[in-house]
Amino acid sequence: MLVLVAPGQGAQTPGFLTPWLELPGVADRVAAWSEAIGLDLVHYGTNADADEIRDTAVAQPLLVAAGLLSAGALREAVPGIAPGAVAGHSVGEITAAAFAGVLDEVSALRLVRARGLAMAEAAAITETGMAALLGGEPDVVFPHLEKLGLTPANVNGAGQVVAAGTLEQLAALAEDKPEGVRRVVPLKVAGAFHTEHMAPAVTKLEAAAKELTVSAPTVRYVSNRDGAVVTEGGDVIRRLVGQVANPVRWDLCMDTFKELGVTGLIEVCPGGTLTGLAKRALPGVATVALKTPDDLDAARTLVAEHTAA
Repeated sequence: MLVLVAPGQGAQTPGFLTPWLELPGVADRVAAWSEAIGLDLVHYGTNADADEIRDTAVAQPLLVAAGLLSAGALREAVPGIAPGAVAGHSVGEITAAAFAGVLDEVSALRLVRARGLAMAEAAAITETGMAALLGGEPDVVFPHLEKLGLTPANVNGAGQVVAAGTLEQLAALAEDKPEGVRRVVPLKVAGAFHTEHMAPAVTKLEAAAKELTVSAPTVRYVSNRDGAVVTEGGDVIRRLVGQVANPVRWDLCMDTFKELGVTGLIEVCPGGTLTGLAKRALPGVATVALKTPDDLDAARTLVAEHTAA
């Protein structure tokens, strides 16, 4: 059984869209999307530097656009591809909603544009950020984070938790790591996402969501809230909105993949983060990360093997 997944914020790197724009018709498609959402995706995906694409209002639409482009290229490379489930990490959930047919591509991009702007505005209220903890056990890490006033905003499985809070709280964490944690790695994000600091963004996103035309998922959609398979389009959108201020439980998503019998996993552009977690948490599951169009051949092979199974 094949799962298609989309990464979240922090996966972007300067110029990562460049090779995809060389595919036939892609540049025109991205130009049309840019006009629809009022953001020059071509510039930010090719010429912008790391600081420019760290901006939440830029990074989130850019990531969803990259996911949609690479998924489209995958469909052309493998006509009739039919994943058994889809999921996305944080903002990648919007990409996954488009994969599942809950939203059309332009609606997904308009929603993520609203999300990025609302979260950037919320992040500007207080200086906040996020840091990944490598190693450690949840029953030790979670109480330690609570003691420091931090939130386990991403519970990623495979021994990785991402803490979020004020910069002062994160500095205290760097000086006082939980027992068993090897490293604390600051993330390339501009706020404490999936925490109470994002509550102002939820209200704005609720208003944006009312403008959407929503359909039921055509494939299993696995939610970040609790790893549940969601079968109703309105429920997908409600979860997307609320998830902005609540922790991402990617560990539970991977548990669901396991229960569904996943044997192969493809991560759309800019792939790498979620396949890395899968290699540790889902041993024996074949993975492909779509970083450039050169990875489509490996994805084609994986699809052939794991949809047949």
